[in-house]
Amino acid sequence: MNPFLEILLRALGAFAGVVLVTRLVGKSQVGQLTISDYVNGIVIGSIAASLATDIKTSPWYYALGLIVFTTLTILTQWLGLKYRPARKILGDEPTVVVHNGKILERNMRRMRYNVDDLMMQLREKGYFNIADVEFAVAEPNGSLSILPKSDKRPVTPSDLGIATKYEGVPSELVVDGVIIKQNLKQNNLTEEWLLKELEKQGIYSLKDVLYAGLDTEGKLYVDKKQDELEHLTDISDKLPGKMGQ
Repeated sequence: MNPFLEILLRALGAFAGVVLVTRLVGKSQVGQLTISDYVNGIVIGSIAASLATDIKTSPWYYALGLIVFTTLTILTQWLGLKYRPARKILGDEPTVVVHNGKILERNMRRMRYNVDDLMMQLREKGYFNIADVEFAVAEPNGSLSILPKSDKRPVTPSDLGIATKYEGVPSELVVDGVIIKQNLKQNNLTEEWLLKELEKQGIYSLKDVLYAGLDTEGKLYVDKKQDELEHLTDISDKLPGKMGQ
């Protein structure tokens, strides 16, 4: 077989294998990336890359490797769901690194976590003064959860005794010019109603709609593919020219 054709076929097979693996493993592989997930991801990616390019080795060897690592990953996830001790061993535990504005050096050393990394993550959350922090917890996926001191927390309507309305989540009715029919049905709406509402905003073709969403108060928000803006602010250092809208 032609080497280029073989690499093409192998690459397609590797891509399909990785997509299948990610679907089987689930969203936690990306959304809750623990150390074991990170290592598994690297190994699976390496196996897939070798499958695509190493034409001297049978692809079935690499396919077997993918199957083994996928099975082990699913097995460890199942163990974590069934047995809490196993979940603690496989996924680690959260660790308090700041307590009442004081850095806990022993916990930091145990995780090999330095002060520069801590301060960076605090700044990313908007806290530049560690004295404002009541608790900071290093999570198993590497993120930092912060509880500010009570006098440093943002004021909420609840603090002021102000009643608020239910907001909910807007329903997507049109995305990239395509009507999301199930969302229309869930809101007891019809395509005719949607088209009439779009016409009220001067839109006569779905092809012109990038996004349309309905909030819980019944207000329709529409964003056209070609926005009619008098002035478009550019924060980059690009030379003046026609910018995409």
